[in-house]
Amino acid sequence: MRRDDDPPRWISGTETARQPQLNVKGGLSVQSARRVQEFLNENFSRKLALADMAAVCGLSPYHFVRAFSKTFGAPPHQYVLDLRLDFAERLLADSRMTIADIAHLAGFSSQSHFTTVMKKYRQVTPLQAKAGKLNSKIR
Repeated sequence: MRRDDDPPRWISGTETARQPQLNVKGGLSVQSARRVQEFLNENFSRKLALADMAAVCGLSPYHFVRAFSKTFGAPPHQYVLDLRLDFAERLLADSRMTIADIAHLAGFSSQSHFTTVMKKYRQVTPLQAKAGKLNSKIR
């Protein structure tokens, strides 16, 4: 399901802090958790419908959200935002790309949306993160 403008495979590996709690009552099965985690790691940068995520596990969207939240400790939307932010932070640290290009590659609808989400969840703007990484490399 990759698009031509998707980031290269070596860039897309994410290390989200949210690891699944396996065998949680009311959560996803081990197999479903693995499948949906792989699906999200490969597709986080594109627009994802809840129905698509639920279909990976063979559940209705309603049951999927409940089971996913129990398994991963956050709803699917938050999990995807975390994947996008982790990826964007790596690009900010390791590239000379513009913030707008990074926002696009990470799956945000705009640079403004990226900045708003990063400020809310990481307490820094992309420019501050990029400047901080550059300053630490200079020292």
